[in-house]
Amino acid sequence: MTLDEASDKLRKREVSSQELTEAVFQRVAQTDGIIRSYITLCRDTAIAQAKEADRRLRQGPSASPLLGIPIALKDNLLTQGLRTTCASRILENFIPPYDATAVAKVRSAGAVITGKTNLDEFAMGSSAENSAFFSTRNPWDVERVPGGSSGGSAASVAADQCIAAIGTDTGGSIRQPAAFCGIVGMKPTYGRVSRYGVIAFASSMDQVGPMTKDVRDCALLLETISGHDPSDSTSVKLPVPSYSQSLTGEIAGLRLGIPKEYFTAGLQSAVDEAVINAIRQLEKRGAIIEEISLPHTEYAVAVYYIIATAEASSNLARYDGMRYGQRAVGSDLTETYMLSRAQGLGPEVKRRIMLGTYALSVGYYDAYYLKAQKVRALIHRDFDAAFKHCDAIITPTSPTTAFKISEKIQNPLEMYLSDICTISINLAGVPAISVPCGLDGEGLPIGMQVIGKPFDEATILGIAYAYEQQTEWHRKKPALSAA
Repeated sequence: MTLDEASDKLRKREVSSQELTEAVFQRVAQTDGIIRSYITLCRDTAIAQAKEADRRLRQGPSASPLLGIPIALKDNLLTQGLRTTCASRILENFIPPYDATAVAKVRSAGAVITGKTNLDEFAMGSSAENSAFFSTRNPWDVERVPGGSSGGSAASVAADQCIAAIGTDTGGSIRQPAAFCGIVGMKPTYGRVSRYGVIAFASSMDQVGPMTKDVRDCALLLETISGHDPSDSTSVKLPVPSYSQSLTGEIAGLRLGIPKEYFTAGLQSAVDEAVINAIRQLEKRGAIIEEISLPHTEYAVAVYYIIATAEASSNLARYDGMRYGQRAVGSDLTETYMLSRAQGLGPEVKRRIMLGTYALSVGYYDAYYLKAQKVRALIHRDFDAAFKHCDAIITPTSPTTAFKISEKIQNPLEMYLSDICTISINLAGVPAISVPCGLDGEGLPIGMQVIGKPFDEATILGIAYAYEQQTEWHRKKPALSAA
């Protein structure tokens, strides 16, 4: 069931939250031996939460659509009393003393927390292979990656191991795995959802967002987690619209820009064809299609991997064996620092810390970091200029469908390029959503990305919903056998 369908059945008392939650855990038991979506499961507390939700439901109808709904959380969101590892050995036994704001909001809404999902360590990766514990597999083909870094959240939704999930997106970490796993994933505008309690990777780009089975579920979950938070200085004081009310299916007259830079060599032919067909569907619904240009797109990957690694270098300095995380035993303070980080952090995290430290070092700051920030401003201006002429922008979510496990792990540059369609959106801070729009010749999902103006999530949700109502791609399910 979708979140909306499950919520309706709960309100009508056709099913209880406890029954729904136990069914989810039964599905996890059947499938997670091979998919490996979860790092930590919390069955006992989930059943207790479900019983409490049933008690509240018996008292009368609830305004919250999340009441009694089993939700999975990416394991870089702090959860009070529940282990939060960020898929890293250095935080393997960390028990947070408080909830992230997004977690507190879904708890307050009555959601049932099923567990914490796998990710690339410290959210650094595009395949969920960089986890310190194990790789997650794609439910559509277990020899392929689910995408990353929110690969565990995407796989858990696609495999029906939860009703919905929450992920984080720094350079495409919600949208790319959503595309690979055939689900809906959204990165809201930077500042729309609080980052308080999210273990930081790149603070100027990290954003929390929903991962769901369809667009309506995405709207309902986004409504719950959005809003100003005084604990987060980057959280914006704006009212939260009723996103579900924007799902009218009417898009006639909307101007949709198609950036030529996203439809070039390197785009898998099946992806190109599926997205073009989706654009035609939108045109049939009355949308006005026009070609646009985002001329600085070619610099986005380089800019992102300078800024993101620089911010990671700063953010991860706290993991030194003293203030946070595991501590190795050294002969003196310096050796303790070195051993703690060497033993506690994985190769991709070390690579990004070293790149970022180099970019920020004396003699290189101006040449790399400062120049990258200037180009970032140009990328932001590209979007500002485009949105003067169009209401939204349509692109592929990823240049390819899911690649095979280990195919790119030895080639970091090739792995980094798998986010080429999503990175610019994080640099500009605008919202974007990925929706299923087809299957390739091997039966793997393809995603279409709809990009919107700052804080105009309602419009892109409406466009995605209008497309979804015309197709059946979001109803396709992987033929996943029990493990």
